[in-house]
Amino acid sequence: MKLVVVSAGLSVPSSTRLLGDRLAAAVGRAAEVDTQVVELRELAVEIAQNFTNGFPGRALAAAQEAVAAADGLIVVTPVFSASYSGLFKSFFDVLDPEALAGKPVLIAATGGSARHSLVLEHALRPLFAYLKAVVVPTGVYAASEDWGAEGLDGRIERAAGELTALMAGLSAGVPGGVPAGRATPAARADAFSAVVPFEERLAALRPTG
Repeated sequence: MKLVVVSAGLSVPSSTRLLGDRLAAAVGRAAEVDTQVVELRELAVEIAQNFTNGFPGRALAAAQEAVAAADGLIVVTPVFSASYSGLFKSFFDVLDPEALAGKPVLIAATGGSARHSLVLEHALRPLFAYLKAVVVPTGVYAASEDWGAEGLDGRIERAAGELTALMAGLSAGVPGGVPAGRATPAARADAFSAVVPFEERLAALRPTG
């Protein structure tokens, strides 16, 4: 299985990259994976140029292809102004809109304070739900005080186990590459194609006779 880690860390060394590496290592202990890391810091110029000219540079195109071909993603961002970084968001803005449809994604973030931990729920989870990704239940946030503290390792192992299970289901040979119980985008569209007009529903509530 192919695992891609998308890291939006800016410094070297980076706590954001470190968290991504630890999550990837946990997945690697649970299953045999081929891991590739996409460092967005190295793609910042090409991402900006893609917005202005509409074409990805060679390195950005390779990163986009890697993400689209992955069986699962780990995405990690530093927290800026109580949300994901602009670089992180910009990368996903220049992806094909359907690139993450049905793809398992583990969301993670780093920050200087535990007070920003809800960024996983109010920013990252809605973003990847909008992109039609399958976001694992456990997100991992690491504040400065979490490194070396009790609890972080447990969250990492739990989230990695959830991602591994989703990736294994996706590669289990189910027709269309969709695990049992997960509808394809077309199937989800068909489920809402037969809409009963509101007037008919209202008429059914009116007393007869």
